[in-house]
Amino acid sequence: MSWNWNSHGLPFLPGYSFPDITKESFHRPQTLGYRNGYALPHHPRVGIGQDPLVSTQLKQQENTELSFDTAHLTYGSISNDQYQEFVPAHVALDKKVLCFFAYFEEAILYSPEEERRVRPVVIYYHLEDDTMSIVEPMVENSGITQGKRLKRQRLPKNERGDHYQWKDLNLGMDLTVFGVKYRITQCDAFTKEFLESEGIVLNDPEPTPEDPYIKRRRKPLPAFTTPSESDSKHQFFTMDCKVLRFFALWDDSDTLYGDTRPVILHFYLVNNTVEIREVHEPNSGRDLFPVLMRRQKLPKKIKNKAESFPSCVLEVSSEEVQEFYSPKDFQLGQVVTLLGRRFLLYDCDGFTKDYYQKNHPDMDMTALEVPKKTDGLQDRKKEIPPYNGFGSLEDSLQNCLSLIPERPKKNLIKMLENDHRVLRYSARLDSQNPTDEGRRFILSYFLSNDMISIFEKPTRNSGIIGGKFLEKTRVPKPSSTLENPEFLSPADFSIGSTVEIFSHRFVLTDADRYVLKYLESISSQIPPQTLESVRQKLGVEVENNQPADQSGGLNIIEETP
Repeated sequence: MSWNWNSHGLPFLPGYSFPDITKESFHRPQTLGYRNGYALPHHPRVGIGQDPLVSTQLKQQENTELSFDTAHLTYGSISNDQYQEFVPAHVALDKKVLCFFAYFEEAILYSPEEERRVRPVVIYYHLEDDTMSIVEPMVENSGITQGKRLKRQRLPKNERGDHYQWKDLNLGMDLTVFGVKYRITQCDAFTKEFLESEGIVLNDPEPTPEDPYIKRRRKPLPAFTTPSESDSKHQFFTMDCKVLRFFALWDDSDTLYGDTRPVILHFYLVNNTVEIREVHEPNSGRDLFPVLMRRQKLPKKIKNKAESFPSCVLEVSSEEVQEFYSPKDFQLGQVVTLLGRRFLLYDCDGFTKDYYQKNHPDMDMTALEVPKKTDGLQDRKKEIPPYNGFGSLEDSLQNCLSLIPERPKKNLIKMLENDHRVLRYSARLDSQNPTDEGRRFILSYFLSNDMISIFEKPTRNSGIIGGKFLEKTRVPKPSSTLENPEFLSPADFSIGSTVEIFSHRFVLTDADRYVLKYLESISSQIPPQTLESVRQKLGVEVENNQPADQSGGLNIIEETP
């Protein structure tokens, strides 16, 4: 039903509105339309039965007051408490891992020497997804498969399907995982701080028990024979992966085409073996044999060696050797003879110096200064052959610099900045031939690549066909050389001067107005007489009311011969 309360001037309250009995139209306005196949709603402009809406009858000032009316005028002030932004667990706890140190005992069956073995592990608890992983630290030469014992996953806590949480972990407790009991002894600083911040009281840390097998090995076994001076097993465990490295010179000058070559001598402390490797230099012309002498024990003294027996076929066993080479036989500054070859030890690395300072302090390990071998081919100056006249000077030079010539590099920035910038001069040919007296030329200098082109203006009834006289090319000065080539530049073009271009002499008679503008922009690089000659020539034309073309074209006055 329509209520026309505005016509009576009464407020819109119950009991003050009267229906319009004369109204017959009560349909609702359309608020939904389709455009390009999409349903688009829009606000109605009229009410039910084409009655005007109350919002359309409000004044602009009333709409502004309603738009800027704040809610606190009606509902009171709003609390200023700032709610913290929600951060999911996988973001807040990303890369945060709890680290626990534990061990487990492994039973050893059918062994009379040991009954159990203590193996330490590290338990990692990832807070972002409540997964755990167990890793056993690697022990060198242990003979046991170590490393990751349990990959990252959620570990079951009981048969009901529950999983371990970080609240279930503490020091001094047993963690049973897939039938293996792990005893947690300690944790790192981050784990301790995290658990205490969450209100968990940590137990006292426990020491990890010592492995009985390792403890038994430290005690010397009872022996009924005289022990040897060197314990090979002890040497293997203490000196494994420890190598002394010496830098030496191999004097091979006695042989045909022999020379002094640099080598590297390795002495392995684990079993007193020696290896010699040759240092190869680039372009030396020698085959790349990496090992000069394979790793082996070298005999120093042999028992009852017969002088008449040839050494080259003598098979030496360990029983015939009285003494092998040891670290005390290698000292810097001395010549060592190994298998008939002489090696001069001149330097060593830092580990070798520390080893000798600790174990053999009486030996002098001062490095020697060896003169460096100079390469005559590198010091020799390259001679460039004379220019043969084919191609440009830069292209011909590339054939001397590399076996496969490359394209000369261009200054791209200069080409982009000076693209379509051309300096134009008018010139005549300076020749003793009378037929060349009336010939006129346009000389163009391209600033993008410093090239010059010459165009001859056609003259009627002269008998000479005009057109292109010289293609775009860089023109060298008559006094330039191949070592230091010099090319013609705008500084060499002064009005009235003679320019020699490939044995042809040209006299410059006029210039473009753009030439003066460009020379003034780089006046510090242009000789004063060149700039003054262009100014005088163009100044005379201005006084005669014959200005040059402002667009860059050349305005040349025809001269009568």
